[in-house]
Amino acid sequence: MYTMVLSILHRASGLYLSACGFLLVGWLFAAALGPDAYACAASFFSTLAMRIVLLLALAAFWYHLFAGCRHLAWDAGHGFEKKTARRSGAVVVLLAAAAVLATLVLTPAGRFVAGMP
Repeated sequence: MYTMVLSILHRASGLYLSACGFLLVGWLFAAALGPDAYACAASFFSTLAMRIVLLLALAAFWYHLFAGCRHLAWDAGHGFEKKTARRSGAVVVLLAAAAVLATLVLTPAGRFVAGMP
């Protein structure tokens, strides 16, 4: 059950990242249009709702990356034993959580999402 939930989350995080790709394109488009359009986009991304969307996108990115590495190991035929699969799932969740926290604290973009100066 645990590995099934993590597999479904891997698919869902991929879908969420695909949807958030439109936000990235919008931000890049606004940057290409000039300072006024970029300022409008920056104020849009500064809202609480968008910061939550960006935080979820950050979490989805890290989770999808680590879960994808786990799936690559499975494709190579490693880690199918029940105990190993559960352990690798826990490692994926812990690594994703640590990476989200590190990104929020150590990067300017993370501090923007977290609302820190």
